[in-house]
Amino acid sequence: MARIAMIGAGSLVFCKTLSMDIMATEGLADSTLVLMNHTEPKLRKMEGVLKDVVKENKLPTKIEATTDFRKAIDGADYVIVMIQVGGVEAFGHDYLIPLKYGVDQCIADSLGPGGVFRGLRSIPVLMDITREMSELCPDALLLNYVNPMGMNGYALGHARGIQSIGLCH
Repeated sequence: MARIAMIGAGSLVFCKTLSMDIMATEGLADSTLVLMNHTEPKLRKMEGVLKDVVKENKLPTKIEATTDFRKAIDGADYVIVMIQVGGVEAFGHDYLIPLKYGVDQCIADSLGPGGVFRGLRSIPVLMDITREMSELCPDALLLNYVNPMGMNGYALGHARGIQSIGLCH
């Protein structure tokens, strides 16, 4: 039975999709999913959705929820990170500021000035996560879904003692 910390569980699309995949995987179905988000309303909504899925499908999966990052990762086997540092407002700036200077980016989350802005926000937070992991779950694998994937993956590759992989659902 694996303990899987889901950091950024307020991400209704990513968290729900990944959780459904985990619960549908025979070798992971009896895992404990620890949902962590800084804001309570989205966290509780996701907790309710997943507990309903577990109950309706009679699954062995356990669902926990917390706003405490350290509690979420303590003893985790896997730490799945799906955060967006700065939220939608910051993401809008990633697109609009370059556009003001004539740089029109398709999505602005992985390449160009928008990707650089996003990386500058995300990398320090990811490094904080790896430092906490080295203390509370040093053998855990970090699965990163945070863009910009290339920049973040490069930075995570330099985090001491933590194994990580970048994924895109």
